[in-house]
Amino acid sequence: MKNTKKIDLDWSTLAFSYIQTDYRFRAEWRGGKWDEGRLDEDPYLRVHEGSTGLHYGQQCFEGMKAFSARDGRILLFRPDENAKRFRRSAARILMPEVPEELFLHGVMETVQANRRWMPPHGSGASLYIRPLQYGMGPNIGVRPAPESMFTVFCMPVGPYFKGGLKPVFLMVSDYDRAAPNGTGAVKAGGNYAGSLLPHHEAVEAGYADCIYLDPKSHRNIEEVGAANFFGITRDNRFVTPKSPSILPSITRFSLEYIAREMLGMTVEERDIPIDSLDEFVEAGACGTAAVITPIGGIQYQGEMIHFHAKGEEVGPVTRRLYDTLKGIQQGDLPSPPGWVMEVPARD
Repeated sequence: MKNTKKIDLDWSTLAFSYIQTDYRFRAEWRGGKWDEGRLDEDPYLRVHEGSTGLHYGQQCFEGMKAFSARDGRILLFRPDENAKRFRRSAARILMPEVPEELFLHGVMETVQANRRWMPPHGSGASLYIRPLQYGMGPNIGVRPAPESMFTVFCMPVGPYFKGGLKPVFLMVSDYDRAAPNGTGAVKAGGNYAGSLLPHHEAVEAGYADCIYLDPKSHRNIEEVGAANFFGITRDNRFVTPKSPSILPSITRFSLEYIAREMLGMTVEERDIPIDSLDEFVEAGACGTAAVITPIGGIQYQGEMIHFHAKGEEVGPVTRRLYDTLKGIQQGDLPSPPGWVMEVPARD
């Protein structure tokens, strides 16, 4: 290993943006099997011009975070669930599945090798981890790639939305995020390429992001940009959309458990018609990058629907959910069984 001196950054002002760290993990699938993988210092990938990852979007990825505990341990939050979702994504677009053991090994190796980039406990920053898989090798027809690359890299990041835990305002998009019976429920790169224009138009209009409605009826809320939606009702119910084209968020599943088992709330997964937003006193977006982002208001058909305190403050339930989730992730609160995995220190 090269320099092990701790990186000195202004952790509290970090944006959610790329920073090159020291090492990344890479493994290749050739001849019907994965190699054991290795660490690499080069951030660039040499990709064959015929690679399906370039031409046909045969590519998927994950988003994860590592956190520094108060006692100096490095903790991963539910990485086994990321491994499972990564395999489902690969299977949907006909790429060889990365075994869970190789996935976790690659993540652990990457975090261990970049320990000096770990933001300290309580800084508001975390180490974002990006596992990526794409089809590669000489090919031109629309068919599965003859070879595949699995790589993991990481970087310290701040909040996804500027300002941290502060309400944001959104607009409902006329675009569809995913097609009915399409790839909306997996983390395929093409889903995100199609979201760039709607996001750009929302930001140009003065909003943090956009909300997508279901692609079939354009009636029910599906996702908030690249995050899942939730609402809190007046009678203390935690409600999230139910749809086969929504990405199954590990953060959302965790919040459902916290709401039900720790906060004593009723949890519902169901249709959320866009014209029924007045049933919610609080609303938010959730995901690995966003964690929890309170929604102050949603613009729909020329009208702004506000939530708690007219969108000027974080609601009390949203704050309790956030504090509980962050407390578990950072080792300050007891974890449900299997939720937190420690990254062992290198000898």
